[in-house]
Amino acid sequence: MNNLPKTIMVIGVVLIIIGFLMQFIKLGRLPGDIIIRKGNTTFYFPVVTSIVLSVVLSFIFYVLSRFR
Repeated sequence: MNNLPKTIMVIGVVLIIIGFLMQFIKLGRLPGDIIIRKGNTTFYFPVVTSIVLSVVLSFIFYVLSRFR
């Protein structure tokens, strides 16, 4: 229970760093993402971006679980 605040702070810092890096990495507009524009409405569904992030996060969690 003593590690919970430290873990939450580390997760917060990691999310801030990822958010900052996402400004420079154009990951959100990959070919295969669905974008529908009609009039004043835009619908964006990041299909391929979601798959890529899922594969990367799965690999990271697999590697981290191997070291435990």
